[in-house]
Amino acid sequence: MERLTLESFISGTHDAETRQYYVLHALQGYYEEFSHNRLYPSLSDLITLCCALESLLQSKGDIESHLPQQLKEVDLVNRKLVYEPSAQRDADLERAAELILWALPLIKKAIDEGVDIYNFIGEHIAIEEVGIVPMYREEGYCFVPEPRALLIHLLRYEASLFTSAQERFRTLKTRVLESFEQSYIKRPVESIKLELTRKYHDLPNPATYACDTDLDFPYAETILPIAKRKLMQQLFS
Repeated sequence: MERLTLESFISGTHDAETRQYYVLHALQGYYEEFSHNRLYPSLSDLITLCCALESLLQSKGDIESHLPQQLKEVDLVNRKLVYEPSAQRDADLERAAELILWALPLIKKAIDEGVDIYNFIGEHIAIEEVGIVPMYREEGYCFVPEPRALLIHLLRYEASLFTSAQERFRTLKTRVLESFEQSYIKRPVESIKLELTRKYHDLPNPATYACDTDLDFPYAETILPIAKRKLMQQLFS
């Protein structure tokens, strides 16, 4: 499918009708993804794009920096190329701003569609503790189901919290250790945790969680990313 980027709004702004058609066509692709309950990366891409476009509108100078320029001269002394605005620069600037203003409500409507699906799925995905959870929870395991394949994936996770002068950032890295048939998770939790400590010795008393859902939705595009977000909320709540 076609992906919308900043270049979709900055390049080729001389043909507004063509660019509008391109945006509408690309948005149809996002709606198609949502209709099949495939949220990622489409939803996150649209949210990122929307924020970037709104930021561009706040300063037309930011839009201007993305527009093409004409080469004026070669500065041999300083070893650099000197550019100057093209004759069409002001017109291109206005057309880019108009295209962004026209497209933003459409993009936000598509985002709302994706968010509604996300909220519905979130209500049907639960993260449960397996056994007694230790004090140290920044590393551990999480079982995530793939309903369509009748599998349970065992993920090793590492959670981190970074603090800057302005804000705090939370990250969650995961990797698949093993995959099992769904019947595996139905064994007693004590048996599961004991087997994990025998196989992976670096975590003698691992924090372990299990994702539970009754939805038969795509794994990589929907179940896994939402499960990771809910696990993050549980770890840092």
